[in-house]
Amino acid sequence: MKRHLPLIAALFISPALGAADLAALWAERINTVVAIEFFTESELDRRPTFSYGTVIDDQGTVILPSAAVNPRATPSQLKDFRVYRPGRPVTAYHAGEYLGQDPLTNWHFIRIEPKGREGLVSITAYAGATPGVPALAEAIWGIGLRKKDEDFAPYFLMGNVAITQSIPRKTALATMDVTGPGLPVFNRTGQFLGLGAVGFGQTFIMFSERARGGQGIVLVDSEECAAFLVAEEILPYLNRIPANVHGRPWAWLGAHGLEPVDPEVARFLNLENQAGLVVSEVLEGSPAEKAGLQERDILLALDGQALPRLKPDAVVAGFVENEINKRAPGDALGLTVLRGTERVELRASLEEAPQTPREADRRYFVQLGLTVRAFTYGDGVARRVKQAEHSGVVAHFVKPNTPISTAGLRTDDWIKEIDGAEIRNFEDAVEKLAAIEADAERAETVILASRGGETAVLRVKLK
Repeated sequence: MKRHLPLIAALFISPALGAADLAALWAERINTVVAIEFFTESELDRRPTFSYGTVIDDQGTVILPSAAVNPRATPSQLKDFRVYRPGRPVTAYHAGEYLGQDPLTNWHFIRIEPKGREGLVSITAYAGATPGVPALAEAIWGIGLRKKDEDFAPYFLMGNVAITQSIPRKTALATMDVTGPGLPVFNRTGQFLGLGAVGFGQTFIMFSERARGGQGIVLVDSEECAAFLVAEEILPYLNRIPANVHGRPWAWLGAHGLEPVDPEVARFLNLENQAGLVVSEVLEGSPAEKAGLQERDILLALDGQALPRLKPDAVVAGFVENEINKRAPGDALGLTVLRGTERVELRASLEEAPQTPREADRRYFVQLGLTVRAFTYGDGVARRVKQAEHSGVVAHFVKPNTPISTAGLRTDDWIKEIDGAEIRNFEDAVEKLAAIEADAERAETVILASRGGETAVLRVKLK
């Protein structure tokens, strides 16, 4: 293992805290982490996925990082969750239940069956009286886990804090990898400091002589992290256990494409000393539209509180998204905007977010090799069509080397007509496609599909 030192060689420990003390801290804190295996059942196969998780309460609840689950997979496709204790034989796993994903933190929540909870410790036991705030150059350490064929053996990681930055959630970056994704980080006294995060300070470029034009390959370490979300961004949200697998309720404003104000425009409008976001689009029928928000308005404050000045400027949009996700449908939200040269105060009533593609009804037609799903509000936004034009279904999956793929249908195509009949909704599509599959004598079907604003007629040869 590169860069990983054994406990006895942990030279960063102060004289007051020796290797023996650290070994005791390690032995206690290893009980806050688990390895998770689950299976995603797609139209073609049943594929295992492995992730790491941290225990957050005495009910056996575990949080996994957002990247643990494929965003295209529905909760119904996630099967057979298995929970492993680090270093123990993998034959001794326990069952887990998928609880859902929280829209604010993006964590996935798992609950371990009662008999598998013995000996586990919530990370909150090591949180201290106040959330630990890592200081520049502070020595920190964490836990890494090996793979399944090594019984998820735990190993020690260490480093020092290099920088702490709000992006928009406060994130620290260490001088080297200090933990696994979603696993905890501690200080020298064993206080919980945060959870490993992938994506910040974690990319590497590999250059190859064979790469044309000097292009490199981007590599991301998926097993270890130098970055971690700090404890103050973790502890207040551990109670956000989803009430259902889709994470509902989920607040929605409908201001789309928030972009930082161009520096030259900011100077012209005397906004150099405050953050502002330009509203690119106000979504049809949204709370933002009902509140009177307009395109090209510049958002300056929420509920009277000025937007924070963060670097890079683009992360301010993430701050606004987080503030909305902290609220519930029905909550009022004050918006201060600059419209031209005039400040305007608006008040929006947040609503339940529209159905997402992950929640939409879907069905797989085995003989055709096609999965269709209901057309959602987000599909209309992506295709820039009005709600009155929402119809048809979306091709969620197209099996390769089938007549329907040979005809040219692709994943995410918008199916508008089948055999000359308009497809008004998901039920229409299911009825039509089921009839086609049931007709053994049918030689051809015709599909009208749209992709990138272009519509094409596809003739599918069934025989």
